[in-house]
Amino acid sequence: MVDKRRVLVTVVMLLSLVAFVGFSVIPLVSGILKENQVVSRSPSPSQTATATAAAQSDLQAQARGYELVLQREPDNQTALKGLLQVRLELVRQKLAQIKDVIAPLEKLAKLNPDNVEYSVLLAQANEYTGNLEGAALAYRNLLTAKPGTIAALQGLVNLLLQQQRPEAAIGLLQDTLKAAPAANQAQPNSIDIASVQLILGQVYSEQKRYDEAIAIYDEIAKLDGKDFRPVLAKAIVFKLQGKPSESQQLFTKALSMAPSEYKDQIKQLAKGETLKPSPSSSPSSSPSPKSSPDASKSPGQ
Repeated sequence: MVDKRRVLVTVVMLLSLVAFVGFSVIPLVSGILKENQVVSRSPSPSQTATATAAAQSDLQAQARGYELVLQREPDNQTALKGLLQVRLELVRQKLAQIKDVIAPLEKLAKLNPDNVEYSVLLAQANEYTGNLEGAALAYRNLLTAKPGTIAALQGLVNLLLQQQRPEAAIGLLQDTLKAAPAANQAQPNSIDIASVQLILGQVYSEQKRYDEAIAIYDEIAKLDGKDFRPVLAKAIVFKLQGKPSESQQLFTKALSMAPSEYKDQIKQLAKGETLKPSPSSSPSSSPSPKSSPDASKSPGQ
């Protein structure tokens, strides 16, 4: 049985590093299951119940309408997107389940092979419902088409670590790095080597192969002295090794190098706090490589 605490630590550590690559793999459910915080100033219970019931009825009617359109036109993307959006809202209101969004996501991912977001959301939805094979397949299909998609690499690595297959995760990343020169020659910047190395270093770190992790981070730092990510990653390794002095020095250095939108996250990591998502790390607002540590430009984008 998978050690859930270990998996959580792994995911948090991976996100703490790879979120800076430009695509934050925030679980699908964290958004759609978050309770609505918008509350009227002084609604009466009966008014609120009536409004809620009417809104829910309207959503269900919209869903039925889209379903009818899709019975006639299975590939109607306007209807597919509408159904997906409505079902996500129904899930948020606990009137549907995550599995209900999988069918439209599968169709949209198939119809839009160049759209990374659909494939990533499909993988996340499958993972949430316990279909790890389906999640892995979605990630692998995306990586076959776009080998340098950081979101898919990170997601598949997380799955492999959950299954206690670290060597498979390492092999996946090493194979990606081996293929990078030829891929980048055919299509410039299709695989961001530093970003893949960061994930590989984190897997080594999670496996307590600290020397190998540090070696990779030092290599990245030599290639780009302005990239704060390997400095931050090395600081985290020293923290895990129980070297507070060395770790704090590197956290301070990373803080001085990083763009302002990442400084709060670095401070949280230095203090050992739970990482809070950066407003700028959403798929639609990925920063450019020169203005931030985003090197991947694989927005899930």
